[in-house]
This record gives sequence, C-alpha cells and structure tokens, in this order.
Amino acid sequence: MPILVMFSNSLSLSLSSNYKNMSKYSEYNPKGKENRKKEKEKGSESKYTPRGKGAPKTAGLPKKERTNKGEPLPKFDQKIRLNKYLSNAGICSRREADTMIASGVVAVNGKVITELGYKVEPTDKVQYDGATINHATKRYVLLNKPKDFGIGYDDAMGRKSALQLIKKACKEQVFPVGKMHRNTSGLMLYTNDSDMDKKLAHPKFKVAQIFQVSLDKPMEEEDLEKLKKGIYVDERMFSVEDASFIKGKSHHEIGVSILSSNSNIVALMMGKLGYEIVKMDRVSYAGLTKKDLPRGNYRQLTENEVAFLKMS
Repeated sequence: MPILVMFSNSLSLSLSSNYKNMSKYSEYNPKGKENRKKEKEKGSESKYTPRGKGAPKTAGLPKKERTNKGEPLPKFDQKIRLNKYLSNAGICSRREADTMIASGVVAVNGKVITELGYKVEPTDKVQYDGATINHATKRYVLLNKPKDFGIGYDDAMGRKSALQLIKKACKEQVFPVGKMHRNTSGLMLYTNDSDMDKKLAHPKFKVAQIFQVSLDKPMEEEDLEKLKKGIYVDERMFSVEDASFIKGKSHHEIGVSILSSNSNIVALMMGKLGYEIVKMDRVSYAGLTKKDLPRGNYRQLTENEVAFLKMS
C-alpha cells in the first residue's frame, strides 16, 4: 500500500508539473477559443479564412491568385545562344548541345567555347569537331491549306499532311505556327524561326484572325450579339472581336474576328449556342491575307511582312 500511495503522489506531482509547463505554452494559442474571441473583439484580421455559412469555397490559408501570363515575349535579337544555333542548324537538340559545348568540341571564330550561355552573331564562324556549321536561313512560308489536311509531320493513320504541299518551298525544315483543325481550311504559317513561333503563340500577343464560318442552320441575330458580348463555356468567358452576316450570303454564313492565338474558341462558342460548323475558313491571320493565293498553294513572306510581324 505505501508503495502505491507514493507512486500515486509521484504521478500526481508529475502530471501537475507537466500541465503547468504545457499551460505556459498554450496560454497564447491563437486557435484557442478565448483567444479567438479576444481577437474578434479587437477587430484584428485573421490570416485564416472563415468556414461555414458565408465562407468562400476554399477554406484555410488563402491561395495566391494564378494568372496565365505565359513566358516573357521573345526578343528578336541578332545574337542567339550557341546551343540554339546548333539546334537550329539541325546538329542536335539544345540539351545535347549543352553537353557538346561543355565537353569543348565547339569553337567560335577559332576559339573553343565551353560557356553554356555564350551568344553568337550571324557573321560568326561556328565549328563542331573541326567542321564548319552553316546556319540555316530563316524561312516563312504561308499556305492556303485545303480541308482534310493535317498541319504536322506525324499521322498514325497515314492521312494527308499539308507539309506535302510545301515540300518544295525550301530545303530547311519548317514547322507550323499554332494549331489548326484538320477540317478547317485557310491560311497556315510555317517557319523555322522559333522566336517568331513563340511570339505568335504567346498568350500576351493578341494575334488577329478572321474566319468565314458556314453553319448547319441560320444564325439568329440575338446569337450574333451574344458572340460579341461574350458567353460562358465550361465556366470560362469567351467573346469575339466582331461578328457579322456576310453581304450577299444567307444567314448560314457569318464572318468572325478574334484577337487570340487560340482559334478553337470559335468552335466552342458555336457549339454552346447550339450551332454545328459545316465549314470554317481562315481568311486572315496576323494581318496576312489570302489575296492571290489559291487553295493548296503557298508563297514566301516578303521582307516587309516579316518585319511587320516582328514589330507587332
């Protein structure tokens, strides 16, 4: 019995001592009921968002606002990074070029370069393993793409590609700028200028596009106004810069102008309003038009047109 009493007393003293130590730290507990009440009476703002009725959809610490700004717009500088120069020349990828540069097998104007961020000018002589690399000339090919042609290189189903139509345009390998659905016809730009490609596809660059759209049924005038005022599609607001009926055509045909690199918003809005697109033709892209360019034909951009796109 005495042992039990002593153990009981010792346990009581230990718990009492621990409680005092704990209370010392819990006295200023910001989540404690009394402290929350005091904070509320003081009118101080809490870093925690409220819960329950009237609370926002998210609780806990407020999240930072997210914006879809994309990367900074590319600058059209005469100098380019050495790894990009090697990649554009078709020697290797940029990542592989970094390894080559670091290993000391690349020289510029007779001097071995191992600095990864080194930049070269168009007049520089670049050599890899003693062989001189000829920098690819920048090409800009504008195609009036027919319907039922894809825009890329690979097609698992073996369908027609627009690249077959421009294979004689230049010896350099060019790539499509942006996207275009197979069933859509009209202007498509191809280039090996990666800076131009990034700029025209950048969220900040509001590229002007004009489409002639044929619908499965006549469009109501009130729906035409909705396109301009804006409608919600999957909880996102979309609108067009302008929309109108085409003079001399039925109301099955409308002209739509957008300021966006994403041409898919036209199809999304039409579907939301209950219309099905029968035919869609891009008649203008970034100020370029189909004038004197028949369907299935291509042409090289003029120096003035390239300069305009770079300055826009």
